[in-house]
Amino acid sequence: MIVTTAQLFKHAYGKYAVGAYNINNAEQAMGLFKGAIDSQAPFIIQISKGARKYTDKRMLEAIIRASSEIFPEAIFAVHLDHGDEETCYDCIDSGFFSSVMIDASHDPFEENVAITKRVVERAHAKGISVEAELGMLGGVEEDIQVDEGNACLTDPAEAEEFVKQTGCDSLACAIGTSHGAFKFKGRQSLHFDVLDQIKARLPGFPLVMHGSSSVPQDEVAKINAAGGTIQDSMGVDVNEYLPAAKKGVTKINIDTDGRLVWTRVHREFFRDNPEQFDFRPPGKIFMAEYAKFIASRNELLGSAGQLEDLRKSL
Repeated sequence: MIVTTAQLFKHAYGKYAVGAYNINNAEQAMGLFKGAIDSQAPFIIQISKGARKYTDKRMLEAIIRASSEIFPEAIFAVHLDHGDEETCYDCIDSGFFSSVMIDASHDPFEENVAITKRVVERAHAKGISVEAELGMLGGVEEDIQVDEGNACLTDPAEAEEFVKQTGCDSLACAIGTSHGAFKFKGRQSLHFDVLDQIKARLPGFPLVMHGSSSVPQDEVAKINAAGGTIQDSMGVDVNEYLPAAKKGVTKINIDTDGRLVWTRVHREFFRDNPEQFDFRPPGKIFMAEYAKFIASRNELLGSAGQLEDLRKSL
């Protein structure tokens, strides 16, 4: 059942974080839905600009609708990840999305406010929530690339003013994470001090953490053992998910980890079965492995076991 992102945030705030997972194909969708049901957790499906162009935006929407019929007990929202203004309007007008993210964080503050405000007005007219971003995460994700020198943490005073001026419904904050598989160099964690300051200025307001994959080192090691060359990768400590949720982080984005699971499964399968050319056997393995991964992350987010209580509140 597709619900509004606002409904998920209202139930989760201060207790747990809703996992927001990007999908690009049927295998990811099936693994995501099964993992969410196995862990009895609500979730957010994220669709990026790249995912919408990978096949066709209508294909992904059809896959999600079919998944909802296959798993009728699932409760989830559909969210545009890192949209520009044009893409946000397209998703708003489609009538399919629960929420959109307008990412104008690379623009000056005043321009970010102006763009976000326009998207908010258009979205709210149709009952759709808007996530915005203030501060810039480093790293690479699809067409987003910010080097460490240009990455900057969210200023708490600016965050308060930004929300006041734009009317956005949630805010993605830069508190030390980054996109991709190379987030940290083993010495950095989340800036909980900045998070505390933002929460103090925006009490009860849903915050979002991007770039939150943990980049499991065992997955990286298995990928490299099967022919990969991923070096010096490091992600977010999964033990920091729930403490962040208790401080108002209501949505945590996890994408890279799912790609690592896909890569590990397929590299190992074709290494061990070099005579094979059928992509369905590794696809089946991936769906099962991804479901296990999703369930494990929902446990760490605190969203596991929340489905029935959420259902009663809707």
